[in-house]
Amino acid sequence: MGDAEKSDPQAVRFRAFVSYSHADAAIAQKLHRKIETYRLPQHLRDRRDADPDNGRLGQIFRDREDLPAAEDLSQSVKQALAGSEVLVVICSPDAKASIWVAREIELFRALHPGRPVLAALVRGEPEEAFPDALLHGAEPLAADLRKEGDGWRLGFLKIVAGIAGVPLDALVQRDATRRIRRVMAVTGGALVALLVMIGMTIFAIQSRIEAQHQQAQAEGLVEYMLTDLRTELRGVGRLDVMTKVNERAMDYYEDQGDLSDMPAESLERRARILHAMGEDEVNRNDGSLEKALSIFNEAHRVTEALLLRDPKHPDRIFGHAQSEFWVGSIFYAQNRKINTLDRWEKYRNLSLALEEIEPNMRRSIQELSYAEGNLCALALDKPIDPTEALEKCTIALKEMQKIQTREPDDPEILQNVANRFAWLADAWKANGNLDQALYQRRNQERLLERLLAAEPNNFQRKELLMKSHLAMAETSAEACDSQNALRYEELFRELVADLTQQDPDNKIWEKFASRKPILANSMKRSCNNGARTATP
Repeated sequence: MGDAEKSDPQAVRFRAFVSYSHADAAIAQKLHRKIETYRLPQHLRDRRDADPDNGRLGQIFRDREDLPAAEDLSQSVKQALAGSEVLVVICSPDAKASIWVAREIELFRALHPGRPVLAALVRGEPEEAFPDALLHGAEPLAADLRKEGDGWRLGFLKIVAGIAGVPLDALVQRDATRRIRRVMAVTGGALVALLVMIGMTIFAIQSRIEAQHQQAQAEGLVEYMLTDLRTELRGVGRLDVMTKVNERAMDYYEDQGDLSDMPAESLERRARILHAMGEDEVNRNDGSLEKALSIFNEAHRVTEALLLRDPKHPDRIFGHAQSEFWVGSIFYAQNRKINTLDRWEKYRNLSLALEEIEPNMRRSIQELSYAEGNLCALALDKPIDPTEALEKCTIALKEMQKIQTREPDDPEILQNVANRFAWLADAWKANGNLDQALYQRRNQERLLERLLAAEPNNFQRKELLMKSHLAMAETSAEACDSQNALRYEELFRELVADLTQQDPDNKIWEKFASRKPILANSMKRSCNNGARTATP
């Protein structure tokens, strides 16, 4: 900081300025809140000249309003940039395309050539997400908040370290220690606290005002228990602790009756929690799905009430679409095909409505792909409808490929596309076209091999590739292609052996390992006089 800045007590009013595209407003708000509430460890506070905020970093500037349709930044933004120690740029494809983000970067660097500029990557690859203005001049300090990068926790600590000018290792060590203490403490006392709070809510209905206050408190605690705490417990393998919590929370919600007078925020929170609870029940895999169905039916009641209030709101449409999907999924697992078809057709119709309101958005395109893919899977279930399956699987693949075109290196999207190739292969097989089935399986194989090359120890992707090799062997045998049938059966066996060696107790992999080599015999029975040559 220069002498002129030191002499002016108003020169620095903000510890940091957060620059972002308003398409990233949600994550900007979250980052802003986290930074302003973060406290530095005691031993690091001593490095600062003064600590009036008890370890807090200080005030952070984030423009909360859309920028006006003008040719330059507002005066308030300019003043904030002039009075900020650090610039934090939330990087995404939308940020790169934003003229306002570019101008904020340029002005900050012009005003403060020596002050830190931090890049927080949230979406896309660096080359498609970093604004050009960010790359001109001194190289910015970068934190990758994406799941496949640093992740939120480490990425956030990198930003804090850059703002505070302290060693990252010290923050990481403090964070790990606090996390262990928090999980241990919360695991022991959270269940009791929840039961007490819900009890207070149930019995404190002497007046409407008091009841509303208690309800807000209870719902806030329930949301914490089934979101943040749920994530922490999953990380230490203790989701079993959530069983009683889920049961009591469900009792609480079922007792509330009419939803017409409840605020939308309360209903949205309730739906999210119920979906999470239902997933927990499905993941228990104890053979019973009735409890999960009960939870998803309650979530359906909530999201339907929200949608009736505002039928054109995209979040309301999306939320109710999830409820239709989950109820249909339980019916599918129970072999109730007619019921499944009804729910999944409603899911598809809601996805179409979402795409109409949010055209060319990742969320809407992806939901439509999921919906058509579900109907494809249903058409391939007995009794099989080959023509319907082929139509739905083709649409599902094309929709997911739209996203792949825009985000060609996104692992989630690549895996989704690979899955769509597999279903399309099965649809072609059901229609009697084995050459097309083998072609689509090879497309799937190439994507899975690409994903596995990037993460060689990802067992989920090894399992997917193993199943793909098995399908290739079986289809090649049906096509009388002995060369490929034997080659892919060998590849299948190699991956099964690798997986079972890593986890001998995995029953699914053990079942695949025990399969008998029946492919050659199958060909002898169906291909008469020998095998045909390998498919080109």
